[in-house]
Amino acid sequence: MNPVAPHPLLGVFLHGIGAAFAATCYTPQKRVRRWSWQSYWLTQASFCWFLLPILGAMLTIPDLATVLREAPREAMRNSFLLGAAYGIGGTAFGIAIRYIGFSLTYAIAVGLSSVLGTLIPPLVRGTLGTLLSRPGAGWIIAGIVVGTVGIALTGLAGRLKELNLTAESGRGEFALTKGLALSLLAGVLSAVYGFALEAGQPIADTAVRHGAGMWQGNVIYIFSNTGAFLTTAIYCLYLHQRHRTLGELIELPPGPEKASLPVNWGMALATGTLWYGQFFFYNLGHVRMGHYQFTSWAIHMIMLVLFSNVVGVVLREWQTCRRVTRETVRLALAVLVAAVLLLTYGNHQGEQAGTAPAASPAETMP
Repeated sequence: MNPVAPHPLLGVFLHGIGAAFAATCYTPQKRVRRWSWQSYWLTQASFCWFLLPILGAMLTIPDLATVLREAPREAMRNSFLLGAAYGIGGTAFGIAIRYIGFSLTYAIAVGLSSVLGTLIPPLVRGTLGTLLSRPGAGWIIAGIVVGTVGIALTGLAGRLKELNLTAESGRGEFALTKGLALSLLAGVLSAVYGFALEAGQPIADTAVRHGAGMWQGNVIYIFSNTGAFLTTAIYCLYLHQRHRTLGELIELPPGPEKASLPVNWGMALATGTLWYGQFFFYNLGHVRMGHYQFTSWAIHMIMLVLFSNVVGVVLREWQTCRRVTRETVRLALAVLVAAVLLLTYGNHQGEQAGTAPAASPAETMP
């Protein structure tokens, strides 16, 4: 039973905060100097997927030690293993950004994740038809469709950007084929994260019995996120061994760039904190969404794409592109805003109609 009173408007607002954190979490990477990718990624992952989930649970879950003793071991194991699969996707996501930038990576990976993560869980449970038979369902469907169109438009803008950049010589690491493959992998595996949270729901139910309330989802992150950390750490340590770069975590290698080891660590901490903030605020928003909780992931993902493209504009990723490319981005942003409004109104209608009580807090999040 969910002890938190439904409030979809507040839920959407909290999802927006989480989406903003997720959309900006990689911006500190631009200030990292004389570190290999594996040093940066392992360091930020240790905060996002290992240390902060444990700290968050310790600060918000009453009687945490008792909860962990009473919770089903099978739920812990399954959540951990599914989270490990998600970690592969997260690593692919980070590499893809190097090849196709923030905007296009989010469009492909997050777009795919939005569709799979929103529809697959209720389809698997056989509840999608029932969920969409209530008041406000038409607005919900319209919001998902419009959001998908908006995400597709951001992908089109990214393709136009790729054509613009390939017309110039020596333009960074931009490589559409590599970035596309990695983004597709990241999108599919991020949807697996939703099943990691569902598998861990019995742990959250145990926490609720001990008074966790709206914080209940934080206990699942101990297992789902540490699973993701395991696969990430294995890959990063493999790269360190192959390239002999592990030592740069404590002493920067020589190079022409001005660099600071404390700054690098600080930027990795900032990345990990922002990324963990996505999970933290997602849970707070999700438990307030009422009958249409399964739309949480769609709302979160659409706003994430929206904010990530704003970040791309701020970071001048589109500055040298042709006018048609910039106009496509503007159109995409307008469509994404419309999708969020449609989904918000649909959730509001469903709640006003006094429909079924809220479901589990980790029902859909990939």
